[in-house]
Amino acid sequence: MPASGRAAPRIRRSEGRCPVSGARDLEGRFALVTGAGRGIGAAVVDALVAQGARVLATDLDATAVEAAADGRGGADGGVVGARGLDVSDAAAVERVVDEAERELGPLDVVVNVAGVLRGGAVCELDDADWAATFAVNTHGVMHVSRAAARRMAARGRGSIVTVASNAGGIPRTGMAAYAASKAAAVMFTKCLGLEVASSGVRCNTVSPGSTMTEMQRAMWGESPAGVEAGRRGVIEGDLASYRTGIPLGRIAEPSDIADAVAFLASDRARHITLHDLYVDGGATLRA
Repeated sequence: MPASGRAAPRIRRSEGRCPVSGARDLEGRFALVTGAGRGIGAAVVDALVAQGARVLATDLDATAVEAAADGRGGADGGVVGARGLDVSDAAAVERVVDEAERELGPLDVVVNVAGVLRGGAVCELDDADWAATFAVNTHGVMHVSRAAARRMAARGRGSIVTVASNAGGIPRTGMAAYAASKAAAVMFTKCLGLEVASSGVRCNTVSPGSTMTEMQRAMWGESPAGVEAGRRGVIEGDLASYRTGIPLGRIAEPSDIADAVAFLASDRARHITLHDLYVDGGATLRA
């Protein structure tokens, strides 16, 4: 017994997963997702729909996003629309957001996932690749977030989540354009979040590490041996490129990123804004 003579309080340990709120945390909410045709964007759509949201899925590839959305709608939720959208076109973004609110209702959640990767050493990178990267990864985030924030702030509520990258927080060889564009998107989102916080609008980012998407696989080549070597190199790290491995020993699935996005979009994160959540298995050795 403790020196006081009192019995120490018993600590009750929970078994299994910690209790959380109901699975449909976004019941009745209307969300717009960019880059929703495949990969992380498609997984985000799945996660939001699973939590009860109505989702407008958009992507530069209209055919892909329409195919992904086919048959997934319902009276009480699901994918309520699929449209082609070039986020680098500010006028097109305004038009789609305006039509969405007029036809489907006020937006509660916006998720920026659309992104491109143009690799290469800085001394060999041409202006077109640099501009194309920023046009989508940075300007696109600004166009979509601005259009949504204007409307959300007027209503006094809303959540904007941008999918960035852990490359925006740590130098990578051969990825200057991508890393810089993602770092800019993170800081833009934080600045926007500060400006609209008093209006009840939250703005956060999720920064994934290596994730099993088409973009990731394209970096490894098409041969099975190349893919396996690339996967192993990412997990174990590469001293020659000054890259640490992944402490958790696995590459993320798109659903791992989508679950983090869905959390930040929901009221479970109602007191979280201006936050950059790293979901990279510890690869950047930062919280």
